[in-house]
Amino acid sequence: MKNGAIWGSSAQPDNNSHVNNRSRRMRLSKPGAIATFLAALAIILVACGGGSGDSAETLPALSSGSEVQMDNDRAPNFHITLFQGEDLLGANELNIHDLPLGKPLVVNFWAGLCPPCRAEMPDLQEFSDEFEDRLTLVGVDLGQFTGLGTVQDAKDLLEELGVTYPAGFTNDSNVIKDYRVFGLPATMFIDAEGKIFKNLGGALNLDVLRDQSNAMLAQ
Repeated sequence: MKNGAIWGSSAQPDNNSHVNNRSRRMRLSKPGAIATFLAALAIILVACGGGSGDSAETLPALSSGSEVQMDNDRAPNFHITLFQGEDLLGANELNIHDLPLGKPLVVNFWAGLCPPCRAEMPDLQEFSDEFEDRLTLVGVDLGQFTGLGTVQDAKDLLEELGVTYPAGFTNDSNVIKDYRVFGLPATMFIDAEGKIFKNLGGALNLDVLRDQSNAMLAQ
């Protein structure tokens, strides 16, 4: 009677069917899991300048200043928790869209244990000092999503290099997809209307930062 109450008067549990359904679910979910793993691995390898031989050549944004094409729409919104720069941006917790339109924004995605990020930071600091009256530079740590350091690693790097421009981290993993961050560092030039002017991958030197910013300011 107990079986009848659960399964019906004539039906019995089909253990083979349960196993088959579970097997089908595993087969269906495996491609998505593999794709997610490969995407994360690609980001880590690019950020470290990793990979060797032919495999490295298939990864995007390996060279400094590589341009990533994006739609000419308003820059996607995301949340930032600042390590420093609250006095300049007006709050410790803010969204990109909270920043007032009318002043261009340069967003630099980086991580505390990313060697190319470390290499470009002195140029970013000099760039920020030179352009602070004309645009805002913000560094956003993505280390927690790429395996390239913790929040503490990011803070330690800022202190070690004497970086003073606004910098913080985000808990929004969608930023990698929304901004097409194929490797670290990556820098977004966002114009005074809030639209992405240029998306460049790889470490940038002061000349490139100046040239792109002047072109953005002149439009």
